[in-house]
Amino acid sequence: MEINYLSIMNKIQTTEEPDFYEKINLFMEIHHHLLEDESPSIYLNIVSDNKLFQKAPFSMLNKLKETSQSPVHHPEGNAWNHTLLVVNEAAKRRVKSQAPEVFMWAALLHDIGKPDTTRTKKGRITSYNHDTQGEVLAREFLEFFYCKDEFIDKVVKLVKYHMHILYVLKDLTFGNVERMRQEVDLNELALLGLCDRLGRLRVNQEEEEENIRTFLAKSKKIERSGTEHAQKR
Repeated sequence: MEINYLSIMNKIQTTEEPDFYEKINLFMEIHHHLLEDESPSIYLNIVSDNKLFQKAPFSMLNKLKETSQSPVHHPEGNAWNHTLLVVNEAAKRRVKSQAPEVFMWAALLHDIGKPDTTRTKKGRITSYNHDTQGEVLAREFLEFFYCKDEFIDKVVKLVKYHMHILYVLKDLTFGNVERMRQEVDLNELALLGLCDRLGRLRVNQEEEEENIRTFLAKSKKIERSGTEHAQKR
């Protein structure tokens, strides 16, 4: 497990924060189920009724239950329902990941920025910038449990760039594709992106798999173009 046990023990011995030890135990339980269960959503749904889920930092996840999504793109309902579906899809594919711990926590935290960014305007629900807000909150969440810096950095970068798959597919100008290539493993991001796109109701798996292949092809083409341009200069 990618945590600093010495720091945790020191914190436990000196902290006056209520429930810190219980929160650590819950974090470890969640980690176990993310890495071992065929359907982690079963445990997550049960534990989300735990009183600790109402307290920071778990409250960041609990807020997903109250976060509406576009019924067009997310007929499964609130952001918590979506997250559970994504985590289950990730569990099916974690053996394909080069870093399963990073991958599974990124799946759980990928939309943690939605509660703070979701707006309804003229009947349309949006969550602009939930990816960049998610980067900040995912870091805050994992730092609370004294996860190692390298582990945190890898998780939050996947959270930060998970919307870039859409940007690349649609040739949108949002985001920074060049920096994405520098900061995150494209194959890991693509794997997370596939789970994100399949973590909805009434989706076409073959179509979404093709979308991910297109994302990878376009990203690598952009990378080659950038390299060739740099060499000519």
